[in-house]
Amino acid sequence: RASAVRLQLETKSTMEKNSCLKNVATNFGIGATLGSSIGAVYGTFDAFRWKIPGIYKIRHIGQTTITTGAIFGTFLAAGALLHCGKS
Repeated sequence: RASAVRLQLETKSTMEKNSCLKNVATNFGIGATLGSSIGAVYGTFDAFRWKIPGIYKIRHIGQTTITTGAIFGTFLAAGALLHCGKS
């Protein structure tokens, strides 16, 4: 238990010290949130447009939401990582 708390404190202090890592993580979260919301809207539209039946409609919307969020979050994080060296 004590080693887990020490590891958590070391990780937190590393995250606080490294502003680049914090910036990349923040941008990934923002990108994933924005991408997920766009993916949910597009997935719903796409599911109704292609007349996907029943429970497969929910699956399609979920897959579109997660995929779009992950891709957009990754691209925003990569952009933040590229800007870390510039200051």
